[in-house]
Amino acid sequence: MNQVIVYTSGTFDLFHSNHLKMIKYAKGLGDVLIVGVSTDELVSSYKEPPIIPFEERIQIIEALKYPDIVIPQHSLDHTEIVKKLHINIFVVGDDWLGKYDYLEKLGVKVFYFPYGKGVSSSKVKKQILTNYLEMKSKIDKHENPDIIK
Repeated sequence: MNQVIVYTSGTFDLFHSNHLKMIKYAKGLGDVLIVGVSTDELVSSYKEPPIIPFEERIQIIEALKYPDIVIPQHSLDHTEIVKKLHINIFVVGDDWLGKYDYLEKLGVKVFYFPYGKGVSSSKVKKQILTNYLEMKSKIDKHENPDIIK
């Protein structure tokens, strides 16, 4: 019996609904879903470090009902993992559009999940910072009460 093995991966920082939608979508494409969770070191090599530590992010993904296997992801080059795990389908967010087309030469179908314009951890972080700075500016403008001695 030939099973269709699907692989998806991500940072999954500040886990949100689009993460869940992509993982659920990936599960529907095959028989076995492997989810890679990017290590803190990997993420820090190309963008700001995650807010949530790797150990917690991988536990969140393991707790979901869709993944069959959850593994650490140490590289953005998926050639080796595709060969080792006999992956047939690769799913990634469309913010990486075109980046993984090279996997098609290895016989892997690549799907770019359309969520780049929706919710993202980067947008959530930016909104939190904006709200914090706005709140802080209001607080910092008030007078300190006199201290009674």
